[in-house]
Amino acid sequence: MKIVLAGATGFIGRKLIDALIADEHHIVILTRRPTKAALAFGHSVEAFQWDAHSPGDWFTAVDGADAVINLTGESLAAKRWSKAQKQLLRSSRIDATKVIVQAIEKASVRPSVLINASAVGYYGDVPEDIVTELYPASTDFLGTLSEDWEQEAHRADKLGVRVACVRIGIVLGDGGGALEKMVLPFKFFVGGPLGSGKQWFPWIHRDDVIGSIRFVLVNDSISGAVNLTAPNPVTMNDFCKTLGRVMGRPSIMRVPGFVLKLAVGEFAKYLLTGQKAVPDKLLNNKYQFFYSDLEKALRNILTK
Repeated sequence: MKIVLAGATGFIGRKLIDALIADEHHIVILTRRPTKAALAFGHSVEAFQWDAHSPGDWFTAVDGADAVINLTGESLAAKRWSKAQKQLLRSSRIDATKVIVQAIEKASVRPSVLINASAVGYYGDVPEDIVTELYPASTDFLGTLSEDWEQEAHRADKLGVRVACVRIGIVLGDGGGALEKMVLPFKFFVGGPLGSGKQWFPWIHRDDVIGSIRFVLVNDSISGAVNLTAPNPVTMNDFCKTLGRVMGRPSIMRVPGFVLKLAVGEFAKYLLTGQKAVPDKLLNNKYQFFYSDLEKALRNILTK
């Protein structure tokens, strides 16, 4: 397959490209720095320059592609959430998706599938319910952002393209992501839960994010929202206990909510809340998880 990938240099994108190349797909990446991408990935990929906001010569890459995967978006934890930063979080996701759908619309031969990133933040804080893909969107900032983001992707439905919006949970892997930040205090024996610790922690191993995307790519029956989370979500308390056990460290130094709010501002709300998101659609379609057990996932990552 010829697959166009936007957001290729991120925590998920880099590993996804390796997997797609191993599957012998023809990979075309959209990037602001094609020369840098060429150095990173060599002759295994084509690289087209884009700014994630505007039409351009890169439209030709989409024409004739079999699939488009869009993982573009400013990191939620990159900076403190000022008004300008929140606008960047929106524009980096919604503008990129909008212009990708424009490219699909202009193509003489359209891709058969668009896999577009989203997030379990779509659901907001859900303390008790089990959250499947049928659960409604929250009305808070991340809920509204995720819903608007997905609506842009679903404009491709009318173009005859299968659209899957993958609502990604908290991705665990080496070399970045949430785990890298959470491990550090445990190394110094000061690790512990954030806030009450009772909030749900919808984790997923990065290998399963990549495996799920590959699975959705070739399964024509899967469309709409798809939760990318492990089948067994845990609370923050249980996550930190397991992390401490794997690292041989205690999990006793709880971080109070007010301290977190002072440190990171509005984003603290989303660290102190969560949802018991489960991958109903993946399980119903018989996706086989590499890591459904948290301890096995953490040992795989931390003993490399």
